[in-house]
Amino acid sequence: MLENPRSPRVRAVAKLTKRSARQETGLFLLEGPQAAREALAYRPDTLVEIFATPSALERHPELRASADDAGLDIVFASEAVLEAMADTVTPQGIVAVARQSPTSVRDIFAAAPRLVAICEEVRDPGNLGTIIRAADAAGADAIVLTGRTVDPYNPKVVRSTTGSLFHLPVAVGVDLDVAVERAHSAGMRVVAADVKGEEFLAHRGTLAGPTAWLFGNEARGLEDDALARVDLALRLPIYGAAESLNLATAASVCLYETAFAQRAG
Repeated sequence: MLENPRSPRVRAVAKLTKRSARQETGLFLLEGPQAAREALAYRPDTLVEIFATPSALERHPELRASADDAGLDIVFASEAVLEAMADTVTPQGIVAVARQSPTSVRDIFAAAPRLVAICEEVRDPGNLGTIIRAADAAGADAIVLTGRTVDPYNPKVVRSTTGSLFHLPVAVGVDLDVAVERAHSAGMRVVAADVKGEEFLAHRGTLAGPTAWLFGNEARGLEDDALARVDLALRLPIYGAAESLNLATAASVCLYETAFAQRAG
């Protein structure tokens, strides 16, 4: 059992909360039974190590069986060690290390997707994680992240996806021009979500075709040069007194409306 929270092995895992360490190693941190469960179910090939307290493994015995099926050993660790490794204040007794496995933007659009979310300068980890989760739930084919968007392997992003990070392809560090060009080449219509756009309901029926949604920065939205590259910009109506919608909430509505339209069609 790992008991020393200051050991080199524990420190190496703890460093993965920092982007510099993730970039250097190509690894990232997973916390909690849900993230470990989804990684084991969908991408066991990416897992490098799993650490757990004995009590946590007693609460989640299915993780041992899944790890055995994947040929992975679970390393027992003390509560102090898990606290040293984890990014959260109150870890749930399970921490894993996985290899980053982004998909190339070329492969994403070569697969003839019907629904893709492109994120340009989304800076809040919780927002990005929720967008990835919503895209997964809406049946999107992929996520494309530009180089100005927060690192998807940030522990806060990973937690916010609740495992969806392992369910669909994610391209990282893509130039926005390249993303839009690839989407057009794949026969997709690029639609921006922006407060300066046209009324959503007036164009609702046009979403039945292959659609790539473009979502921008939480505070500034999309810059004019980005909007000049899209086929259409739409704004969601505000029927109540709210000043605006949170980015992740707006993205969820846009993705689901498109999913509804495509399935109805």
